[in-house]
Amino acid sequence: MPPTRLAPQRLAQQLLAEFVGTAALLCAVIGSGIMAQRISGGNDGVALLANTLATVFALYVLIETLGPVSGAHFNPLVTLVMWSKRQLAPENSARAAMFFIAAQLAGAVAGAALANAMFELPLLHFSQHLRGGWDGAGQFTGWGQWVAEAVATGGLLFTILRAPEGKAPALVACYIGAAYWFTASTSFANPAAVMGRMFSDTFAGIAPASAIGFVLAQSVGALLGVGLARILSPKKTSV
Repeated sequence: MPPTRLAPQRLAQQLLAEFVGTAALLCAVIGSGIMAQRISGGNDGVALLANTLATVFALYVLIETLGPVSGAHFNPLVTLVMWSKRQLAPENSARAAMFFIAAQLAGAVAGAALANAMFELPLLHFSQHLRGGWDGAGQFTGWGQWVAEAVATGGLLFTILRAPEGKAPALVACYIGAAYWFTASTSFANPAAVMGRMFSDTFAGIAPASAIGFVLAQSVGALLGVGLARILSPKKTSV
């Protein structure tokens, strides 16, 4: 079969992998958050630990299994960076990148709905969990959460770009697990995660009022992470 016919089929497989992977990741994050909240007896530290472990394990499995298909981005910022570096095969076009991002966002919402359904909650309901921004009284609060998201996302992109060949799944999972604890935001580091977690009023949720600030902070962090990775990369020299 000629390559021109293979490319659309490959792209369709990649989009399915990004949809399924992002959905499964958000289902793991939200579902483990709900379970942890229910059985932790009000101990937020225990709940966060359970949420962290489930996310780390799920992320490692998803990257290992779906990485060979789509690159296992599950994150619009990762997709944009890979597109800018011309690593979005087989078709490194703006159209393909937008399809990737659409699949990720749709998957995030589907994953939230699935997690809610398993715990017999309304399929999609907006979270009331403010994480930085303006509260109901009009008071600005939680700017540290935005700093945390910039740090979390910058570290994630740096880890992805600097990971030795074959080591990215473990390193990314380990980094996200660590960032759950050293960042004030518990390391969303992903606009698709923000999208999905808006639709679950649970331990893992985020209020829509906080979402824009998170995404902007993540975008700034991604630029900083890419810049640092570039500075530390070996320079190519001509012979």
